[in-house]
Amino acid sequence: MEKIETLAQEYGDKSPQEILEFALNKFGKNAAISFSGAEDVVLIDMALKISKDFRVFSLDTGRLHTATYEFIEDVRNHYEISIELMSPEAAEVEALVKEKGLYSFYEDGHQECCGMRKVNPLRKTLGQFDAWITGQRADQSPATRHGVPVIENDTFFGTSKKPLTKFNPLSQWTSAQVWDYIRENEVPYNELHLAGFISIGCEPCTRAVLPNQHEREGRWWWEESMKKECGLHLSNIKKECF
Repeated sequence: MEKIETLAQEYGDKSPQEILEFALNKFGKNAAISFSGAEDVVLIDMALKISKDFRVFSLDTGRLHTATYEFIEDVRNHYEISIELMSPEAAEVEALVKEKGLYSFYEDGHQECCGMRKVNPLRKTLGQFDAWITGQRADQSPATRHGVPVIENDTFFGTSKKPLTKFNPLSQWTSAQVWDYIRENEVPYNELHLAGFISIGCEPCTRAVLPNQHEREGRWWWEESMKKECGLHLSNIKKECF
């Protein structure tokens, strides 16, 4: 495979569909779409028009909104696809709750809880693949995602012995473009969007935003903006932010 930097430049101005086509042709079932929100369903919709030779997974943290679980089933049924749900280790959850209670993240930050409920299951999941496809957009977070390339080498979850390529086909899209696609193609979406939620994560750590607030302000609102990543995309920010 060509150097990632060269590919990122070559595909930087191409459409999400072209980026997806390259990813699916290159990796097939060794590629997976990580699914949680509106952008990810747009990717699923686009991908199925190219190939069915890929997998979809979602992280079930055990603390998602009821509407999000219903959304997962809506997508599964709408597209007649399998969505692999990945869960945290029960013993780790039990130990943390026993030691610190259910809401320790309000006091000492979300990284420990997200690490256990999201990062660890994701690391285990990505060990099965050579590439993963995400719905990241550069404008989702000016502090942490403004430089997200369309193709990159994932040095956090990948290793020198088992490289992992990360595709971000919607990197250059805006929220408006995502929602235009959803409306035009009748793509399923989370009903929480109708209640003012834009960026949707776990129930205790997500709230609706006010008009003109940035979408990431509804996530971990008690923390500084530079820390508004759960660890799934750690390469977006410097280590000292965590």
